[in-house]
Amino acid sequence: MLFLFVFPFSALRADGVTVIAQVNGADTVGMVFLRDLYVYPPMRFKNKRQERFYWRTVRDVKKTLPYAKLIAYEMHKTDSILLTIGDDKEQKAYMRKYERQLFRKYEKSFRGMTARQGFMLMKLVDRECNQTSYEVIKYYKGGFVAFFWQGIAKLFGNDLKVQFDAEMNAEDKIVERIITLVEAGQL
Repeated sequence: MLFLFVFPFSALRADGVTVIAQVNGADTVGMVFLRDLYVYPPMRFKNKRQERFYWRTVRDVKKTLPYAKLIAYEMHKTDSILLTIGDDKEQKAYMRKYERQLFRKYEKSFRGMTARQGFMLMKLVDRECNQTSYEVIKYYKGGFVAFFWQGIAKLFGNDLKVQFDAEMNAEDKIVERIITLVEAGQL
């Protein structure tokens, strides 16, 4: 049996690849840890319309997935800060200040999104946070504000209560596949 113990080592991490080398006198033992590789059967499109849908979805996921992850992070951070603030008045003041700060920082990015990308963002927020966009707004801003924004979303053909369900919805299965490949750096 052969055991490899790596004690005095150097590690280098570049683009998801970890390289470890151990030097014993004149010998060098190297180990490389690679990212996971996901293999799916090739996509088969029935027509050009289906192919355009797929590549448009790839584009939309690549643009909105980082924002969905950012939203999940910001929600977690905000919740932990709100737990330390005991007074309701102070919490509301903090939320107003924080909301203005986030609005200034991300307004241009969100305004530059298409309606399809906004819809994709709502689905991905549900995937990342396990809450629909409607529930997130209701939690932070209240039921009336959530109802108002739901009405605005409906006017533009969207729905804040949209859920991500990769097991039941065929389009969400494709989105999940795209997310897996994008996160692995394969797409």
